[in-house]
Order: sequence, then structure tokens, then C-alpha cells
Amino acid sequence: MPLTRYACSHCGTWQPGFPREKPTSCPTCMDVRNALPSDGWDFQTAGQLSERLATRWEEVLPGIWSFSCTPPFGLGSTGWFLRRPEGNVGFEGAPWYSRPALEFMEVMGGLHMLSASHPHGFGALWQLQERFDPLLVLHRDAVPYSKAFQVRWPVDDEQELATGLTLHCVGGHYEGQMVLYDARSRSLFCGDALKVDLDAQGRPTALSCHKGFHYAIPLSHDELRRYRAVLKQLPFENVFTSFEFARGVTRKHALALFDRLLAGMPHTRPLPLEELS
Repeated sequence: MPLTRYACSHCGTWQPGFPREKPTSCPTCMDVRNALPSDGWDFQTAGQLSERLATRWEEVLPGIWSFSCTPPFGLGSTGWFLRRPEGNVGFEGAPWYSRPALEFMEVMGGLHMLSASHPHGFGALWQLQERFDPLLVLHRDAVPYSKAFQVRWPVDDEQELATGLTLHCVGGHYEGQMVLYDARSRSLFCGDALKVDLDAQGRPTALSCHKGFHYAIPLSHDELRRYRAVLKQLPFENVFTSFEFARGVTRKHALALFDRLLAGMPHTRPLPLEELS
């Protein structure tokens, strides 16, 4: 009997289930790092979301497109599409991809490789896998969270996806969390390793990091040291989280944040970028 995919309206996580039995809970929401829905579970099928959501996309830097949903769904993740001569790369997933969005990717050459940082950025990766059959790469420790799609290449702590495009494992916020460094644009696709506060004009104003955002659980000192050791190697000038693009958030800002948190008891409070400059 074919399975049905269900998306949690609260966080956006997709999971397979039986056609006549909706899931009884969401594994992402049940995790201590996430909040529970205030009014119970609501699961949507692909057919329901195709009528409810539109997908929009824009080129945010040359050769890099963002894909997101209107109205926002779940946590509101953003999928990133990187055009490469040797084959396009996708990192993270939007909650849903409409037919026009998938057709746009097709015109741009489809997807050769696909990856993500951690479950909050998985979105509808299963749609991209079904449409384009890319090589789906995930850190070995993140495989237990991948029930909605098929990991074809579990990798270790560092892996090149294309020329100048490399995955690095930082862990911390989630087991096996990866960041993707793009040397061409000097950009860091950081998942939830960094949280950026934006003002009303979309300009970055503050920076923080966390083990669990909803319950303000900080990272341990060893986790912060690992973040620092990995990001120190990557000279980035822009940050792409699982949700937004933050131009001008740099390696210097991130290292200053980690140093502040390592100097005493760690916390999750955002620190103004001007203090980290």
C-alpha cells in the first residue's frame, strides 16, 4: 500500500504515514529543542498544501536563488538553489514547491546535488528528490531524521559538493548539523548555527546561537569551541540561515560572538552586531 506524506502545520516537518491514519505526533515538535503546538496537531497532505501555498523565488546574489512559501508554513524555512557549471546544488528546502517553482528549476538545469544542514531546514526535500533525482548528501549523524526522503550518500565531517562548495560538520544545535561554504561568493550557509536578527528593512542587527531556540537552551562551551574552530577556517562575508539571507554578517562577527559566550556562562541572547565588529 502506498504511503502518504504529511506535513506538520506547526513546524513544517514532513513524515510518511498511512492514507487513512494521520500521524499521532510530530518528531520534530516532540524534540526538547522545539515547542509543541498550542492547540494540537494539524497535518496536511501534499494535495492540501498545493491548494493552500504558493512558492516564490528570487535571485539574492548572482547565481543563488531563494525559495520560500506564501503564506508562511511551519517554521517558514527557505530553500537555496546554487547554479553551478558542473551541476546545480540545492541546500535546505522550502516547505513546499509549486509546479511553477519546479519548472523554473528544470529550465535552470535541474539539480545535480542536494543537501541540508539539519531537520529545521529539510522542508520538502522529498519533492526535489522525486523531481530531479539528485545525489542527496547528509551527514551520517543526521540520517536518523531523514524518514521523509532517501539519503544516498552519508558523509563524514567534511565533503566537497562542487568546486569551491564544501560541507563542514559543526553539530551543536543538532546532531550532524552541517554548514555549507561557498568560496565563490564568500558565503556561509549556516543552518541554525547562527541566528540573525533583522530590522524592518531586512538589515542584520544582532547575532546569537542556541542549542534550543524556543526554550532558550544555550550551547555548551565544547560545542561553541567546535563552531569556532570550523568557522575560523571559512572567510565568509554573508550568511544564509535556514530562513533568511543576511548580507554583511561576517566571520569576524561570528568569532566575536563565540568568544563572548566562551568567556562566561553561555546564553542565547542576541548581541548587537556593532558590539561584535
